[in-house]
Amino acid sequence: MEIFVDDTPTLAKDALLATARGRSGLGDFGDMWFIEPMDRYLESLRSEARLTDAGAAAQREVMVKGLVSRLRLIDDLKRHPGILDEKVEVAGIILGLPRTGSTIFHRLLASTPGMTAIRWWEGQNYAPFPGEERGSPVERRAAAQVMLDGWLSVAPGLMSIHPLDIDGPDEEIIILGQMFVSTMLEGMAFVPTFADWLSGYDQSCGHRDLIVVLQYLQWQDPSRAGRKWILKSPSNLPFAEVAASAFPDAQLIMTHRDPMQVVPSYISMMASLYGMSAEVPDELVGRFWIERLDEWLRAFEVARNRIGEDRFIDIDYRQVAREPLVQAKRALARFGISDTPEAEAALTEFLAGNGREQRPAHDYSLERYGLTAEEVEARFAAYRARYLA
Repeated sequence: MEIFVDDTPTLAKDALLATARGRSGLGDFGDMWFIEPMDRYLESLRSEARLTDAGAAAQREVMVKGLVSRLRLIDDLKRHPGILDEKVEVAGIILGLPRTGSTIFHRLLASTPGMTAIRWWEGQNYAPFPGEERGSPVERRAAAQVMLDGWLSVAPGLMSIHPLDIDGPDEEIIILGQMFVSTMLEGMAFVPTFADWLSGYDQSCGHRDLIVVLQYLQWQDPSRAGRKWILKSPSNLPFAEVAASAFPDAQLIMTHRDPMQVVPSYISMMASLYGMSAEVPDELVGRFWIERLDEWLRAFEVARNRIGEDRFIDIDYRQVAREPLVQAKRALARFGISDTPEAEAALTEFLAGNGREQRPAHDYSLERYGLTAEEVEARFAAYRARYLA
């Protein structure tokens, strides 16, 4: 299988920007702060991602799609300046290591009356398509379904690892990735040099624009007026202070699970995602991600001390499994959401239709990725002692 090489123009910055302008018929990207992280990401893709030709084409399409959404956003802001008058209230931000039950907890909270979240189809194309009637995103939902079906045809095991639903709540990491400032990018491609650079980059511009996107989504769907947003992303773990500063009134929910389950599960997920577009040895994936997850937690601990304990709600995966309603209500109470019969009915209905047993089993092991239980235990001993004792 042919591997993408450096002299291929497919992922050249100027070509990507020109394609987005041509596809949209628009030319104004607004503040072009995103060019620096875009350059860094493209450089890492070319030098180390090991993309196949099909993978390079897929990367190109994802980037062009995001650039087109930005062009359409800027155009809509000019034509509808009232978008920026939308009052967005982010009540909670879920962070924590990936594979800690954060997805189910996010969707559980979002199912409550008075709450809302970014939907998967919105993350893929947050700007309306030309001619779309406000509040009727039929074509964008259809495009998202085609995209999801394509993913599952290549990697059918994804549904056992991470349940995907175009209408389900999903992560702001998807939108931030289109601005080239989220850990989604290192999940899409093996780009350790970019990941290292991103760790030291000030991502506040991305969160500033994220606020505008939330206003935009709320403006598109008037039914969201007065609802509280719940955000969620593992990207919030290493960059907790950025998220906390962008949304100073939000509660920070940290989900916890034993790294002995988290680490192999997440590495398996990353290997599956890489395998859709690249040829990266399992051992390389394992080594990169165990070190990256360790780094994320170390950065978080420093940030948590600076942010202050009063902002945090700790949620143990085991408690969510035993008493999901109790844990959900604990968080919702901090958001100012009352425990009403309507809220309980919505939570109960969600849980009835979203049990883990309704999905295929996810098989994974440390050994496949060149790791041992002893290394995981040693690296995450302090985390386990603090949060899971």
